[in-house]
Amino acid sequence: MPQAPLATTPAATPSAEGFRMPGEFAPHSGCWMAWPERPDNWREGAAPARRAFAAVAAAIHASEPVTVTVSSAEGRASAQALLPAGIRILDIPSDDCWMRDIGPTFLTGPGGEVRAVDWRFNAWGGAANGLYAPWDRDDAMAAHVAEVEGVQRYRAPFVLEGGAIHVDGEGTVFTTAECLLSAGRNPQMTKAEIEQGLKDWLGATAVVWLPRGVHLDETDGHVDNLLHVCAPGTVALTWTDDRGDPQYQRSAEALDLLSTCVDARGRRLRVIRLPMPGPLNMSAQEAAGIAAGDTGMVRSAGERLAGSYANFYIANTRVVFPLLDERHDGEAAALLAELFPGREIVGVPGREILLGGGNIHCITQQVPA
Repeated sequence: MPQAPLATTPAATPSAEGFRMPGEFAPHSGCWMAWPERPDNWREGAAPARRAFAAVAAAIHASEPVTVTVSSAEGRASAQALLPAGIRILDIPSDDCWMRDIGPTFLTGPGGEVRAVDWRFNAWGGAANGLYAPWDRDDAMAAHVAEVEGVQRYRAPFVLEGGAIHVDGEGTVFTTAECLLSAGRNPQMTKAEIEQGLKDWLGATAVVWLPRGVHLDETDGHVDNLLHVCAPGTVALTWTDDRGDPQYQRSAEALDLLSTCVDARGRRLRVIRLPMPGPLNMSAQEAAGIAAGDTGMVRSAGERLAGSYANFYIANTRVVFPLLDERHDGEAAALLAELFPGREIVGVPGREILLGGGNIHCITQQVPA
């Protein structure tokens, strides 16, 4: 495992130094993931989840280099057994495996230099409504990743997770008020202060505040489970036509806002509606395989899962998306093919990842080229 991070922390904000977060669709030099190990979140000792993570890693590795972190000797052994040759495995401990949220957000700046933002992490809510404790190893992950990448690191002064933001690379940030204004993150900051923080630390000039995320998303409504920025001016939005479904009003609110706002370049947005899988629920068998814990997480039979096809990953030559519902998988793939004509659309079974609280976008973090 790397020792204490050596990367220096620049004194000014990224925006002041000319750095910004590029869109996920921009070229990558690689992708980071972490290996599932928590028995109180991943059923059957994480064995099914590990097979799912390995399938995601393999699908991405066909398009760009992949690094996977492991927290134990047992985790390393299983990763070596399941991951394809050529995927780098590093011993960097974490409390769970949501690399989108615990890893750094990478920025690019003058001359193509890459730097990293290390957000403060408190397990999606800290003492107010965090999902587990402790979370110190998760909070340290971004610094370790930045050191391995050999880039300078900014330590942000407020709590944020990578799944709480999407950007278009041209100055626009998308987020949800449900998440960033939640009581467990930054209660000392006003909405205006948080918006300025997003601009300062992501190099943005406009913030699109969507009201809420996906129904029962335990991250308090991460935007990456609701929509995905596919290109400047184009977003894919989770959608259901069922007016009796609790998600309908949430998606309708988002559509109303997206249809009337403009981005940082003054463009009206093109919104593509992605079908919502399910509704999907945790089975009794799935719930029975999860070990009881005293860290705060609760998983129970019958609970509705926050499934979404918007939770995909844009790799250099592929889009890797979760297969969640045979009734809608094909339609989702066809829409993604229209949105990404230059990329191969690859579906990977995503239910085991969903059982843990997220999906493919949540477990990945890109490094821009």
